[in-house]
Amino acid sequence: MKKEKERLDVETHVGFPLYAAAKEVFRACQPELTKVGLTYTQYLVMSVIWELKSVNLKAIGTRLFLDSGTLTPLLRKLELKGFIVRERVKEDERSMEITLTAKGQSLQKKVRHIPELIESNIGLSPEDLQVLQGLLYKVLHNVKGYKI
Repeated sequence: MKKEKERLDVETHVGFPLYAAAKEVFRACQPELTKVGLTYTQYLVMSVIWELKSVNLKAIGTRLFLDSGTLTPLLRKLELKGFIVRERVKEDERSMEITLTAKGQSLQKKVRHIPELIESNIGLSPEDLQVLQGLLYKVLHNVKGYKI
C-alpha cells in the first residue's frame, strides 16, 4: 500500500518537475514578451519565421510540436498585430506561406535577449544547461521521435 501511495505523490512523478519548471521559467520571461505583445508560444513561432524567412504552417507545426488547431489562431493574431503575412500558395490553395513584415522583422531586435533571460532564470552553469538541453532532446526523441 505504501509503494502505491508513493507512486501517487505528485513529487515522485517525473512529469511534475518538468511541467512546473517549464511553467515557472516561461512565466518569468513573460513580462518582457508582454512589452512587445507576444506570448511565449508566439515568440517561438516568430523565432522559426525569423530563422527561415518564409515558411508554411506545417513546417512550423512540425518544428514546434504544435497542431494546426493551435497554430491557425496564433498566426491570425500575429497577422493582426502586423508581424506576419499569410498568403495562399498558388500551386496548392490548401497551403499557406507565412512571411515577415518589416514590423515583424524589427521585432526580432527587441527580443534577442529572451534566450539569455531564460538561461539566467534557470540558474545553471553553461555545462549543466548543455546537459539539461541534451536530456530534454532525448526525451523529445523518445516521446515524439524527434531527430537529435
